[in-house]
Amino acid sequence: MQLTRFTDLGLRVLMYLGTVEPSHTVTIAEISSRFDVAHHHLTKVVQFMGQQGWLLNVRGKGGGVRLAHAADAYRLGQVVRALERGRMPIDCSEPPCVLQGSCGLKGVLDGAAEAFYTELDQHTLAHVLRSPTREALVRLQRPAAVRKGTG
Repeated sequence: MQLTRFTDLGLRVLMYLGTVEPSHTVTIAEISSRFDVAHHHLTKVVQFMGQQGWLLNVRGKGGGVRLAHAADAYRLGQVVRALERGRMPIDCSEPPCVLQGSCGLKGVLDGAAEAFYTELDQHTLAHVLRSPTREALVRLQRPAAVRKGTG
């Protein structure tokens, strides 16, 4: 199953924020810069994640985003389902398939997708933030000059 770019960015945001001190906020510009992704795409993702109650958005000076819950509260299957917005591997109605209603492939693919989500539900954000991922994300959070070895 191929995940959308939206889902990819959402998971990256969660992982990045999962290694930040709980009281610390991070700007969208910082995350955008660290992952080299478009700011406006990331803004849409962060807004959606805030609406889901996964992120706290802090306005004003020193504002930014942070996780709303501990990393072990985020079940990856639930997160991916929401980010994918119920998208299944195949949509037989758009464009309409001539085999719709008499094809066994849709059921097989839907079952495979459900198995995929069931496996993801066995893991939390905390699970994927273990070593060596945590250390890589912490290195990514360092200022650019330090990452390049000049600071």
